[in-house]
Amino acid sequence: MRLSLLMSVLMLACIALSIGLLAVFPQDSGWVALGVGLMILPVALSLLHRQLQPMMELFRAMGGTVISYQDGDYSFGLHWPRNDELADLVDAHNVLGDVLREQRLDLVQRELLLDTMLQNTPVAMLLIAGKGPIVFANIAARQLLNQGRKIEGHALPDILQHVSPSLREAVEKGGDGLFTTRAKEKGSEGADSENDDEDEIYHLSRRNFSLNGRQHELLLLRHLTVELRRQEVQTWKKVIRVISHELNNSLAPVASLARSATELVRRGQGERLPEILRTIEERALHLESFIQGYARFAKLPAPRPETVRWSEFIRNLQAHTSFTLLAGVPEHDGNFDIAQMEQALLNLLKNAHESGSDPADVNLMIRYMHELLRIDVMDKGCGMSETVMSNALVPFYSTKRSGTGLGLALAREIIEAHGGRIMLSNREGGGLMVSLILPC
Repeated sequence: MRLSLLMSVLMLACIALSIGLLAVFPQDSGWVALGVGLMILPVALSLLHRQLQPMMELFRAMGGTVISYQDGDYSFGLHWPRNDELADLVDAHNVLGDVLREQRLDLVQRELLLDTMLQNTPVAMLLIAGKGPIVFANIAARQLLNQGRKIEGHALPDILQHVSPSLREAVEKGGDGLFTTRAKEKGSEGADSENDDEDEIYHLSRRNFSLNGRQHELLLLRHLTVELRRQEVQTWKKVIRVISHELNNSLAPVASLARSATELVRRGQGERLPEILRTIEERALHLESFIQGYARFAKLPAPRPETVRWSEFIRNLQAHTSFTLLAGVPEHDGNFDIAQMEQALLNLLKNAHESGSDPADVNLMIRYMHELLRIDVMDKGCGMSETVMSNALVPFYSTKRSGTGLGLALAREIIEAHGGRIMLSNREGGGLMVSLILPC
């Protein structure tokens, strides 16, 4: 606006001066025009320089603040005293600086909070840049791997030379999983003389991701000893409660019947003794079956897979319980531990028959899907509620009055030992489907 006004004033002055000179010297119009130009030019240049100099200084200052923004310094601002278009530009520039400064402060606070959380978490965290050095390690990782000393910049194999063999083996093996270290073999972890014989249990998990175009690996080492011991105590308490309840249910009536038998013998009334003895035998057999079920669960051996012909395997199942085979017999042979798989399926088929389903609606389906073997046991019973389904695979959990809670848990142990998994789902129209997913 100021430059436009200045140019307009100069043009008007030039025109007025030219008209005045032409009136005085009408015969020399060319020299008059040249003289006017030479008179006006220095004045115009001087005025333009005076007007442009603050603007050029402003542009240089603005360039300096942009460079500061690039370096992460947002503490600079600009001031323009005039009320024109450049004032609007300066205001917008200052607002941008304020926004960037607030965002930077917010980012710094977030980074500080994140770093505080990572450094103080009990989970040992290691970030490794590809096959290169360790780029991040929190306090727990330093204490676990290097007695609290800094390990950033070191190669992981070098650090692993000073840790326990169990930890080194778990990290070098790759993959996720649990491992146990003994306090005696901790070495740099700092064995405690009071806990020399105690095992320390850790869970190792690793994740790969790309950061700034480079592959990184994140290792997480979580100390689970205290949690597992607490859970172990709770499990033992539950086992003791279940066994105590079952023993009382069997031994109390046996003791009562034994006293009754003694009294009948004393009175010479032996006609009821056979019935009493049969009842005692039944309770004893039930108790024996109960104890054997727990023993099988506790002493489940490692599976011994072998080639299985499905037709023969299915005939053996049908010899013990009834079911309808859907989709026919698979063409390919199976490969698993025959005894353990038969035990798991018999438990599932027994549960299906006890679900209230019609025996004709108890079905078994075996099929191969995408290099996986899937076995479905289906019924048309009452299904499971969400609460029951979430606890159904937990050992010793049962909704049956005389149940041990080991059927599904034992099936789960068998399937997971084969490298598979088990899933429960309610069927549309009622009933339950238990799916066993196994690698081929």
